[in-house]
This record gives sequence, structure tokens and C-alpha cells, in this order.
Amino acid sequence: MRIFLTTLFGLETLTRKDLEAAGYTKDQITVEDGRVILKVNDDNWEDDVARVNMWAGKAERVLFEVGEFKATNYDTYYEETGKLFWEDYIPSNYQIIVTGYSRKSTLYGTTAMQSLAKKAIVDRLNEVIGNPKGTPLNEDKNKGTIKITFAMVNDTCSMQIDTTGDGLHKRGYRPLTHEAPIRETLASAMVELARYTPFDKEFLKDPFCGSGTIVIEAARSALNIAPGIDRQFSYTTLPYIGKKPYQKAKEEAEDLIKQAPTEEIFFEGSDIDKKAVSDAKENAKRARVNTITHFEQKDALRGNPPDRRTLIITNPPYGGRLLTPKEAATIYKNISRIYLTKDGKCKQNVRLSVITPDDDFERATRLKADKRYKLYNGNKVCHLFNYYKTDKSQW
Repeated sequence: MRIFLTTLFGLETLTRKDLEAAGYTKDQITVEDGRVILKVNDDNWEDDVARVNMWAGKAERVLFEVGEFKATNYDTYYEETGKLFWEDYIPSNYQIIVTGYSRKSTLYGTTAMQSLAKKAIVDRLNEVIGNPKGTPLNEDKNKGTIKITFAMVNDTCSMQIDTTGDGLHKRGYRPLTHEAPIRETLASAMVELARYTPFDKEFLKDPFCGSGTIVIEAARSALNIAPGIDRQFSYTTLPYIGKKPYQKAKEEAEDLIKQAPTEEIFFEGSDIDKKAVSDAKENAKRARVNTITHFEQKDALRGNPPDRRTLIITNPPYGGRLLTPKEAATIYKNISRIYLTKDGKCKQNVRLSVITPDDDFERATRLKADKRYKLYNGNKVCHLFNYYKTDKSQW
């Protein structure tokens, strides 16, 4: 059995690391653009589906493969789709939804491929139950829904069934959000790419915390709280998987939660918006990290460098949605004024990690980052700028 994890571009390697941390070996994992493929034992693949959904903190969705085939024309695509054993995976009367994508392939009309796949699946099911070809299936969404994805890459099509439901970035702790929220998956990635070590000598603070996502993700990671521990998954409604794998994965995850080794607060956030701060506190409580996080109302641009070693990590307001490009550039310049020297070195006690659309931060400040990563917040291209070199003359 092959399990596919879709990711935002740029987070594939971090997703591989999540799988390795969950106990899978490198030879089981293949990394490709926008997805990671995990090979697991056929005997207990249901438990693997549950474990991967529970621990894949940087992935967007988990699917298992029904079958794979080559196709460079629509006739072959239809015929090969119809040869797969759909009757083993689609319960009677379930609603069938087909979506998908095509990359670097002869077939690229996704709408036509979607319709043709649905027709092939329905024809297969009719054949198995003895109905004439073309008979409409009785699809009842109240009974359940099967979401099927075709992934056509380099003329090879993988037919997959979704096991996640709502995207994995929806952890279940954030019903309250601020404007322009960052995805939990991306926030988790930012913390890891900044190479933050929790409960060490370095504190973590987000001065534009909004609903608190970056701070909360850092704190949950520090306590080894599984990303999926507070939510449900669609695989539990599939009769051939059910709830037992979920219950097993959840019990394992609960047992692995760590206690904070200190009562000192290492994770802090602030925002000028009083409502955002209130939401962040409530989200932290839902996320089980309210005892190790602190949020306060504060103007980030009136701050000073911290008096203790701190990673400043943030997703400040950006131009085009909340602000004009000129207003956003002013914020970026003020961030650099507070935390960086004029030649782009970190002031004493500071490391700085900022994510902005495209290369807006470097362009506005004219200060080249020590390390930069190209990432995506949904479909929006972003860059994460990490500054860690220190100007010791400031000491």
C-alpha cells in the first residue's frame, strides 16, 4: 500500500522528517514536488493511515492509493480507471466526488478527466452489482462521501482516496482567527526552519501574533502534542477503516505528550489588536498550551530589542490585503530598525525570522537575509527570511 501526503510547495522535506519522527524509515519514503509517498505494509495499512494523519504536521492531506497506470489518451485513461477494484473501497450508496490534477502530462484537461473517471468508476460498480451500463447510482451523501483524487504526473496516473477530510492545517484548536491568518502547517514549518530549540536558553516571541498560530504551534511542538490530536478525520467513516485505528493513534499520541520542564514562559505573542490577543489566548487554551504561553496587547513598532536571548519570528501585515505596499514597507523597515543593525546583523540577544509575500522584506529593508526559504501560504508565494549573524560590536 502507498500512502500519499500532499504538501504546500517547499514543505516536502519537512514532511519527510515528520514521517521519520513517527517511526518510518528513509527507504519507505519518496519525496516529490508537492507530495511525499510512504510505502507501508498491506497487513495493517489502516493503522498507518491513522498514524500519518495524526503526526503529519507539515502536510495538507493524506490519501491512500487504489491503483496506478500509464495513460496518454482518454480511452486508456477510462479503461484503466475502470479496471481498478473500486467495489472494495466505495461502500454502497456513498456519494462519489472526483477531483484531481495533471502535471507534465499529455492529458491535462482536469475537468474532462474528472468526468471521465467518475463515469469509469460508476460503470465498474454497475458491472459488479449487475446493473446495465449507464445506470445512475443511488448516491446518498447522508450515508457518506468518498473523495477520490487522480494525480497525473509524467503520464502516470495514481488514483487515490482521501482519508483526511478538512485539510491537516485545520488542527481543531483555532475556531477563532484574526485577519489574514497563517496556516498552521506553515507556522509549524517556520518554527522548524528557524531551528528553534524549545526550553533551551532561547525564548520565542511573535510581535504580530494575530490569533497566535506561530506561538501555539511552537509550544505544541515543544510538548510533543500531535498535530492531529484535537480533530476528527474522514477515514473513520469508511467501513473498512473505521474508528479503531483513530482511537489507537490518539491514545498513543496522548501518552507521548510531555510536561514542560520549567514554569518559565518561553513562548510569547503580542498584537496591537485587543480582540486578536483575546482570540490568541482562547486558541492557546483549546490547543492545551495556555500554561506555557503568554499573549499581551502591544504595539510591535514601539518595542525594543529583548533583554534576553529571543527568536523573533513573525508574519507581519503585508501589502495588498491588509495594507498598501507602502504601509507594509514601513512596517518592515521598523522591524529591521528594532532588531537589526544597519548592515543586516542581529542586535544583541536577537535572532529574526520574518515571512512576507515574495521578497518584500529584503526589498524594503535592503538587508540580505542569512538564510531564505521559498514557501507558500495557500497559493501565495512567500519567502521566509532568517537573520542569525550577530554584530558583536553592539555588545
